[in-house]
Amino acid sequence: MANLAEMLRMSGSRSPVETDWLHLLVVDWQVIADLSFSDLVLWVEHEGGFVSVAHCRPTTGTTVHQDDVVGQSLPASRVDLMVSAMSSGIIQHSQEPRWTGSYAVREDLVPVVCNGRTIAVLSRESNIGIARAPSRLEVNYLSLADELCAMISRGEFPQTSAPTAGRGTPRVGDGIVRLNVEGYVVYASPNAMSCFHRMGLRSPVEGSLLAEAIVDTLEGSDSIDESLAVVLMGRAAWRTEVEANGASLALRAIPITEYGQRRGGIILVRDISEIRLRERELLSKDATIREIHHRVKNNLQTVSALLRLQSRRSTNDETTSALQEAQRRVAIIALVHETLSQTIDETVDFDELIGRILSMSADIAAPDAEVETRFEGSFGRVPARVASSLAVVITELVANAVEHGLSATGGTVRLQAQREGEALTVTVVDDGAGLGEAEPGSGLGTQIVRTLVDADLRGTIRWGAAENGGTQVQVLARVGS
Repeated sequence: MANLAEMLRMSGSRSPVETDWLHLLVVDWQVIADLSFSDLVLWVEHEGGFVSVAHCRPTTGTTVHQDDVVGQSLPASRVDLMVSAMSSGIIQHSQEPRWTGSYAVREDLVPVVCNGRTIAVLSRESNIGIARAPSRLEVNYLSLADELCAMISRGEFPQTSAPTAGRGTPRVGDGIVRLNVEGYVVYASPNAMSCFHRMGLRSPVEGSLLAEAIVDTLEGSDSIDESLAVVLMGRAAWRTEVEANGASLALRAIPITEYGQRRGGIILVRDISEIRLRERELLSKDATIREIHHRVKNNLQTVSALLRLQSRRSTNDETTSALQEAQRRVAIIALVHETLSQTIDETVDFDELIGRILSMSADIAAPDAEVETRFEGSFGRVPARVASSLAVVITELVANAVEHGLSATGGTVRLQAQREGEALTVTVVDDGAGLGEAEPGSGLGTQIVRTLVDADLRGTIRWGAAENGGTQVQVLARVGS
């Protein structure tokens, strides 16, 4: 099924401003659908008729259309009323209900006006076969829906300053407050009153000046959003959050206007205490994990320093070499933990690490030879659980290439990385003496590499001769989460 942008392109030409206006309407029309207990269908002119380009169902009532109607053409029997709404710019009401299957549908046609021009028609379709008790909630819902539809017909809705939807954005069913032009509460739904009571507001909500009542509840708080008063008075289409007595509320204001003059407002309210509590727990967990990585890094650096001191005091060349290799491995692992301690993600941007890894490996393996290291390709982001193993494998392969092929003559080591999803191919190529007919060694470094590639990286490793002399080592690994 085509999306709204594609449907609008196919249905004819319109200015970018008009296209954006229709997109804004569709982004924010769920409020009207919920207040109306109705399906909303957006119709635009197309090849002498009308075609539907968007459809919204209510979350507060039963849908009229079980199947999406996007892309369907308007039946001939309904064209005249649609043309009347389009040409007159006045909301049209069907005189008789339209039967759809076994139930009757009442239809209102609302012209969508942008900059004084009708660019589409919004069909509000409700099932009148379902009996509803005429409660205060329903009466206020429908009244507010009518006012918003009237604003659409005057080009005053959608409101361009309205906040985009996000996590915790309140909806009609979460709680709704109706304000008059002075900001006094005319009606508050039961859910809205429950939200305010959880925040500590004990006085009656209806009949009160909402901004004053909330501010009194927040007395002594050191964190009050500057936009709070604007939202609570319904003066601007904006969203804010307020917290008191352990409760957090998300508030969204929708001003009601008539020919540019404010006539009142709607406040949508939602209790987001649980969401904010979980977010704080996650932040605390992330901070704890970063602190652990930081401490592990410090401990590893201490171990690395001790190994370096011990190697300098050793008089045995073989012992000195073994201690230096151990110090290099510990330093590389510490480098990975240092990177993890600086991010909230449990992943590492390995491309940022690789320069330091190559330089450290080559310098330690051949301190007296001129060895150039080059890196090609990209590792991408690597999960923390395999980052240390991958770093140690690369360190060992580069160090082996330098130590056994370039330590005497110097040369170049090239590291190539190719990433496709979870699959990672790493190739280390040097221009040294090469393996010849010999097999790769069985030293500790080689054993470490084989073990890490097989166990942690879930891959394979292969040694061979490079095309222009030297040695090529290729590692095929899986580094997915």
